[in-house]
Amino acid sequence: MSSPFAARNQRANLYAKVGLETDVQAASPHRLVAMLFDGVFDAMNQACVAIQAQNVELKGRSLSRAVRILDEGLRAGLDLSAGQLAADLRELYGYVCTRLTQANLHSDLAAVEECQRLLTPVREAWMAIAGTPAAQAGQAQNVPRAA
Repeated sequence: MSSPFAARNQRANLYAKVGLETDVQAASPHRLVAMLFDGVFDAMNQACVAIQAQNVELKGRSLSRAVRILDEGLRAGLDLSAGQLAADLRELYGYVCTRLTQANLHSDLAAVEECQRLLTPVREAWMAIAGTPAAQAGQAQNVPRAA
């Protein structure tokens, strides 16, 4: 006879999912982009651990997640009419997606680390503008800015 209640880790996963969904719904556009950066770095860190442990399944899931966040979140959210910076970020995100895909195919830890080095200054710059008038204007208008 099975229990009518979810297993302990299923409950924890549901709690985490609800917590994340609540965070997303309440987040400003600037915070949403910050969350995407957090997600891509978390996925790349997991991939590094998986590559070192030769865990092919976790490596594949982690790198696929990183590519999806970059492509469907950060890259797709760019406003290309905003100028050269948005176009440059689009190219950077595309390059990083390609390198992460190659890293997945070849279990290439150096490629993942290269991607982390390339994205770190962009992430840090994004975090640094959190208190600027432009970021606050985006919060007030609820309009995402180019990331």
